[in-house]
Amino acid sequence: MGWAVLIGLVAALGAALGGVALRRVDRREQHQTLRARHKAERTGAAAAELQHPVVDLTRCLGCGTCVRACPEEGVLDLLHGQAVVVRGSGCVGTAACARECPTGAITVTLTDLATRRDVPVLDEGLEAVGQRGLFLAGEVTAHALVKTAVDHGVLVARTVAERVGGERAPNALDLVIVGAGPGGLACALEARRLGLDFALLERESDVGGTVARYPRRKLVATQPIDLPLHGRLPQRTYLKEELIELWQSLARDHELPVECGVTFEGVERSADGLFEVRTSKGPRRARNVCLAIGRRGLPNRLGVPGEDRPWVAYSLLDADAWEGRRILVVGGGDSAVEAALGLTARGANDVTLSYRRAELFRLKPSNERRIAAAIAEGRVRALFESQVLAIDEGQVRLSVGADGAREELVLPTDAVFVMVGGTPPIAQLEAAGVSFDPALRPAAAALGEQGTGLVKALAAGFVIALLGLAFALWHRDYYTLPAGLRAAHTKHDELRPGLGLGLWLGVGSIALVLANLLYILRRSPRFPLRLGSLAGWMTLHVATGVLALLAALLHGGMQPRDTVGGHAFWALAALFATGAIGRYLYAYVPRAANGRELELAELRGRLTRVAEGFDRVHPRLAALVRDEVGGLVERRQWKASLPARLLALVGAETGLRRLLRQVRHEGLVAGLASDQIDEVTGLARSAHRAALATAHIDDLRGLMESWRWLHRWAAVLLLALIAIHVVYALAYGAHLFDGGLT
Repeated sequence: MGWAVLIGLVAALGAALGGVALRRVDRREQHQTLRARHKAERTGAAAAELQHPVVDLTRCLGCGTCVRACPEEGVLDLLHGQAVVVRGSGCVGTAACARECPTGAITVTLTDLATRRDVPVLDEGLEAVGQRGLFLAGEVTAHALVKTAVDHGVLVARTVAERVGGERAPNALDLVIVGAGPGGLACALEARRLGLDFALLERESDVGGTVARYPRRKLVATQPIDLPLHGRLPQRTYLKEELIELWQSLARDHELPVECGVTFEGVERSADGLFEVRTSKGPRRARNVCLAIGRRGLPNRLGVPGEDRPWVAYSLLDADAWEGRRILVVGGGDSAVEAALGLTARGANDVTLSYRRAELFRLKPSNERRIAAAIAEGRVRALFESQVLAIDEGQVRLSVGADGAREELVLPTDAVFVMVGGTPPIAQLEAAGVSFDPALRPAAAALGEQGTGLVKALAAGFVIALLGLAFALWHRDYYTLPAGLRAAHTKHDELRPGLGLGLWLGVGSIALVLANLLYILRRSPRFPLRLGSLAGWMTLHVATGVLALLAALLHGGMQPRDTVGGHAFWALAALFATGAIGRYLYAYVPRAANGRELELAELRGRLTRVAEGFDRVHPRLAALVRDEVGGLVERRQWKASLPARLLALVGAETGLRRLLRQVRHEGLVAGLASDQIDEVTGLARSAHRAALATAHIDDLRGLMESWRWLHRWAAVLLLALIAIHVVYALAYGAHLFDGGLT
């Protein structure tokens, strides 16, 4: 007994110590995620430009599969045990998160379609509404992926081929494709395969579109892509040069009618119903037109003297071609930062980055880290809150500093790269007849909460259990007998655990358990099992769990006993119970914590706005509200221990009361009205309580995490007991173990 107590004490204390340590790591990671989200909200990076993920917290289980699946760093993370969008601007629309979510809790959609006037109104076939025969494809539709552009181009060519039907119009092409990027090239390849009479027009000197303007050796991440007349691309990631070389070879091998160096000027419908495509090298007449012209349009200009000089560029294709220069990069987005970093790669250039804001805006996390390191090491000089005034030979004049304290700076410069975005070709498209009116756009389906799916799951489980009950009742004359009397029954050889159907129920139960555990392999990024969707595997996981339990119960003759097989049955029952709790009950607590987090964020925002209102008139009061009250809320939620939060929850709010008395005193000294003081103290008290509530709900979530560990260890125990049970049965004969799982 003494040894058992000692070993039990060591095990219990070790488990408690490990749990506390893991909990601290978990809280630290959550705090970092929340800070990243607050920073993204402050800089505007939280909002998506085009596509973005929407998380249904009623379905999210916090498995983290979506975070691992996302190809872009920092877009999604886990907070309070559920997935949240941290940096929506980084979403590129691959929808890998939605495909890999096992519960269908994520949807990737375009943002603000009800109000946006920069997204064209198209039907499902990518045809401009009200302009039959005028199609758009690729990035110009507000979808940025290479795969999406390819799919668009193929769809347009097939639609045109169906309409043409082999008939030719005199003096007119079946199709004119404008833009030889991925969408235009895919459209041309499919048009060639279908035998259309078409032309492919490209503004640049060769094919490639937007990808051709990427910096040298930039990685282009893609999904699996099927190109017409070529097949599936074997890789998922290519260097820019590799993709361009592939596209050039396809255009050459299939003799695509590419006309490079042709600038698209507009398109209009003639009196005979055909389209006339106006270009820098004359018009083209066509029955159908596909505009795959990209979204960037013309690069934005600074509107300052000297920006037309030959040493001013609006893109950087090859950083290695620039050495020993004094270079100014204007802009603060990813393109500008990547250009500045590329120009410093060999350390032979003097690079300055000019940006009009006080800090860099909406950067990818990897670029943010790299540029911060480059600035700290002196490889890049950063001029924040600066604007270019004029570009002269050998120098650039800038205005630097905050409003009211600006000064002029003359910067010696050999070359200037202006990377401040581009203007979408909206006016050109509108002139062609493409509408951007949100009123013409079909109303998007509301992405409301779908619920946990508990009703459907319970209904499916009920049906399966009912079938098991019906089988047991059909054979009740056997299953209701005591174990000692069953050997004389006529159904014994059929239903006994060691022979006939009873044996096959046991085998089937083991097979169902193994199939159930395949879900873990499918979900893990360490294993190559990628067959089918994870949502389908989750459904299989639940269904096989219920069926395995019923099969095991019937295999054991409805009487599990104190044997290895019986213990295996109870381990399977524990696995089923903990899985059900984890699937349906655990999801509520993280959702409650994230709901409280939103409430707390709103209260923090109101406190910040109040402090900003006091900044100039009552700076001391502003500091109290912003720093002291905010700091207390921060400590209560993230830095206080569980006992300290418990004490604060039941009324020991000494620190808050003392701080609020100080706020009230400073407010009276500053001459504030009592209602203004009450507003500040009320907000502070509400934020303090919300922080405590959020922390306590998250503590509860941490305790409920033990269900997941219990679920996993129950699976390990189950496999061990099944293995022992099978070995015994094979070694000593099934007739010695007629109890089966009994």
